Amino acid sequence: MSFSATRILLSAKSTSSKSWLARQSHDPYVKKRSTNTLVGFRARSAFKLLELDEQWQLFKPDVNSVVDLGAAPGGWSQVAAMKLGWMDEGSNDVPEDPYADLGLLNGRSSGVRRDTSGQEIPPTTRADAQTQSQTGRGTIVAMDLLDMLPMPGVQTLKMDFLSPQADAAIHALLQDDQNPEGKADVILSDMAANMTGNKTADIESGLDIVNAVIAFARKHLRTAESAGRRKAGVLVIKYFQHPLTNRFRQEQLKPYFADVYNSKPKASRGDSSEGYWVCMGFKGNDSARQRDGTPDETI
Repeated sequence: MSFSATRILLSAKSTSSKSWLARQSHDPYVKKRSTNTLVGFRARSAFKLLELDEQWQLFKPDVNSVVDLGAAPGGWSQVAAMKLGWMDEGSNDVPEDPYADLGLLNGRSSGVRRDTSGQEIPPTTRADAQTQSQTGRGTIVAMDLLDMLPMPGVQTLKMDFLSPQADAAIHALLQDDQNPEGKADVILSDMAANMTGNKTADIESGLDIVNAVIAFARKHLRTAESAGRRKAGVLVIKYFQHPLTNRFRQEQLKPYFADVYNSKPKASRGDSSEGYWVCMGFKGNDSARQRDGTPDETI
């Protein structure tokens, strides 16, 4: 059985559709993504993560485990695969028709895997690394409710990261001889709630997602102390600006991380209220009772 990705249908008579098409046609990052064969990113958002990494060097040489939440169609996972050496910027992982039937294509099911309680973990897909000209390091896990085309070095889980099964599945995929605790060095989230037009409801939905991602990170992120590096244990998470988000940042992020930066990459559209928190130096749950007084840095 194959799956077909949802296509966006735009009415030629719709003013909003025409505005969207006009904006897309003039967007330099859309053009760069679609015409530069040396990049071939699946999503425009990949350029945002590249900018964030250029600023803070998120994927240090000791980073060997990355989790991308809400990953589809895979632009951020693709960047992670490049940074961990599974792909280079000369490879083009985008199929001729990115909306073609998905299925497993050239990927292979990883087979039945079980967690420590013996429960079966949902199947994962991963592009066959043996067909690639290079082999990277570590483990990258991409999780989404939507199907994703496989890519080199990335294992995908089609499941809700909030589900009870997700904790065991992530842990089992990350755990190996080099990572016996099954912890992630970097957790990424570019997720956003579906907008309803109700500003209050949309803000609350956005904060619910942020809250859920942070709760997930507290369970699965490696601490700076265990990694032996002050800024190890990295969480990158999207938010939408509102007075409530500033309070949330102070109460829910600052106590748990040595540094929390605000950033709006150039690739983020100017008319969007989105921003990104780059959280570095995870302290762990027990040691985050006192704030360390580290000055904020806003980009």
